[in-house]
Amino acid sequence: MICPKCKTQFQGNFCPNCGYSAAHTQNNPQSQNWQAAPPPPPPYVYGTPDAPYGVSDKDWLVALLLCIFLGGIGIHRFYVGKIGTGILYIFTFGLFGIGVLVDLIMIACGSFTDSYKRPLRHN
Repeated sequence: MICPKCKTQFQGNFCPNCGYSAAHTQNNPQSQNWQAAPPPPPPYVYGTPDAPYGVSDKDWLVALLLCIFLGGIGIHRFYVGKIGTGILYIFTFGLFGIGVLVDLIMIACGSFTDSYKRPLRHN
């Protein structure tokens, strides 16, 4: 390794010429052991001005009522943004009623989520 201060080549953790620590060279682009830090994860913004972060802007009561009255054609799924399964519910009449019953129980228990995996808002 080459010391970035005095340009002396050395082995080990410290430069014998100036005492520079090799631990300081890990984030130095000129050193041989330099590794870039991974970039930070992208910021995830959940919610809207009307809903707190981490909670959907869709109301659970609306989803529950849609599931009770129009669950066979998947309207509650379209409401929360799950378009693909909403179309599936149209063609299979709510997965032959079993899917609607499961969704009804999940909405009533509070474990039903929107298309971004956020729990539905409770007012």
